[in-house]
Amino acid sequence: MLRYFIEFSYNGKNYFGYQIQPKDISVQEELEKALSTILREPIKTVGAGRTDTGVHARKMFAHFETEQFLSDQLTHKMNSFLPSDISIKRIFPVKDDFHARFDATFRTYEYYISLEKNPFTEDSAWQLWRRNIDVNIMNEACKILFEYEDFTSFAKLHTDNKTNLCKIYKAEWEQNGSELKFTVSANRFLRNMVRAIVGTMVEVGSGKIQPNDIRKVIENKNRNSAGTSAPAHGLFLVDVGYEFE
Repeated sequence: MLRYFIEFSYNGKNYFGYQIQPKDISVQEELEKALSTILREPIKTVGAGRTDTGVHARKMFAHFETEQFLSDQLTHKMNSFLPSDISIKRIFPVKDDFHARFDATFRTYEYYISLEKNPFTEDSAWQLWRRNIDVNIMNEACKILFEYEDFTSFAKLHTDNKTNLCKIYKAEWEQNGSELKFTVSANRFLRNMVRAIVGTMVEVGSGKIQPNDIRKVIENKNRNSAGTSAPAHGLFLVDVGYEFE
């Protein structure tokens, strides 16, 4: 069997996350349906991770196996077959043991907030034009994240995680006019982790809690200690790192 990687992107608005669901439409289901139809054999994919309902991806990877030698035309054929909200960037061969999930060295997400009422970002940013938010205070709080590796307080309850340990490499807010962008990079993320961090940081930025309160939130190891989750539609997976040979 030959193993191939797919690099692709998608708008998550119409999907119940990346991973296949029993009754709801998913990105993985659309990918596998397209591959199986074009290659005329059952194809199963393994993604670099799973994004929640409504979350977007600018750069996502998955791998699959087939006995066929694939031509460069497959990317074009896939894009012709897939709906307009999923785009294949490239399909390329890798070593037969290279794994989209387990060989990823980091993941990077971006979260967008609009500080003005903006109909053009209604589906891609959290509309917070009714609040005053201090970006400098939020960046002060973000520095505290680097002191810890157990992020149970930001994890979705009752999941099958074997560990809640993560190593965060970057956590930073930037403001460009009325747009706020939060960039966070780590070796791995827990389910709902980024949205929970964003929701908590917004509480810091709006003065509900102080930056140093983040330490107590993390050390409590209790999801109820953190803020509410930010809406899914403002979240984008923007990069997954690999050491390709």
